[in-house]
Amino acid sequence: MKDQVAIVGIGETSFGKGFTESELELGCSAIRNALQDAGIAAGEVDGVACYTMEETPEFEYARNLGFGDLSFFSRVHYGGGAGCGIVGQAAMAIATGQANVAVVWRARKRSGKASRVWAQTPPRLNNHWKWSQPWGLLRPVDEVALLARRYFHDHGASRDTLGHIAVTLRNHALNNPRAMMHNRPLSLAEYQAARMISDPLCLFDNCLESDGAVAVVLARRDHAQDCRQRPAYIHAWSQGLARGQQNMPDVFGADPFASASAVAARKLWQGSDIGPADIQVAQIYDAFSPLILFSLEAYGLCGRGEAAAFVESGGIAVNGGRLPVNTAGGSLSEAYIHGFNLITEGVRQLRGTAQNQVAGAATCLVTSCDATPTSALLLRN
Repeated sequence: MKDQVAIVGIGETSFGKGFTESELELGCSAIRNALQDAGIAAGEVDGVACYTMEETPEFEYARNLGFGDLSFFSRVHYGGGAGCGIVGQAAMAIATGQANVAVVWRARKRSGKASRVWAQTPPRLNNHWKWSQPWGLLRPVDEVALLARRYFHDHGASRDTLGHIAVTLRNHALNNPRAMMHNRPLSLAEYQAARMISDPLCLFDNCLESDGAVAVVLARRDHAQDCRQRPAYIHAWSQGLARGQQNMPDVFGADPFASASAVAARKLWQGSDIGPADIQVAQIYDAFSPLILFSLEAYGLCGRGEAAAFVESGGIAVNGGRLPVNTAGGSLSEAYIHGFNLITEGVRQLRGTAQNQVAGAATCLVTSCDATPTSALLLRN
């Protein structure tokens, strides 16, 4: 299926907090925008894919938007680990003839407490959370904080390392009018003074709480060339779940950084004609800032233990960086839509229409959550 399917349309709502629209209304708006962007009628859609955490069933979207008969529908688990996977599964369906045009989306009302799984913890645990939550790892940030501290110990990184990530992504958002942090600069001193959320992770190491929706439209290569926009071809995609892993990081294993991302990375590069050195821009899942360090190394963009020095030297910045990362601001400073806005920013980079455009960008790596079973996409012109 290499380069046989392309993302031909992208759509978003505005991003913010406390929106009055329902998740269905937000999702319909994003999908409608994506179809208009592609120049494809809703009746042509015969495949859909979304996150299992999506609250609205597929038939509601199909009825409200006027899709045709659906011959493919799919969902992927693991929240932030699912984004690239649902695009990849829809692309696989198109490449194998199960569908012709597919719509993939994520709609969220994240600012509402009810949308956060960790806020629903019962008084007695009978599922896999019994191995972590009774020991104080109550939220995803607590588990990632544990890995961050281990990374600091192994490689000599510090909170300054994470501060460089937060400040760099905030600088990217300052030039992005869609970003929630568009007019809110952040200095390293302000980062260091911020309140602690889960030591060593402070407020600015955590993603935003956002309402909004994002959608993409996929079509076969021959159809993509007739659409309104320059296609972004899906060159390779992968999913990964490490042996022995549960829903969050494997803190019990001998090497907690031999993660689901490492599994996904092996499969991604096996199915690709290009390698890590050929990637010109990356959109890396950043619900928490340390995930960028872990992913840079897991996907071979930096050697083991080298990501800290790379980000501290400005390596992920649009201006002067060897590998610009999360060029719209990412989940830390644009919006947190379970990482799906990273995919649309990757497409904009390949179209040449991004606010922080990387000159001549022809390849883009997009990753989903390093801390869960995950997935990845390799996009190219």
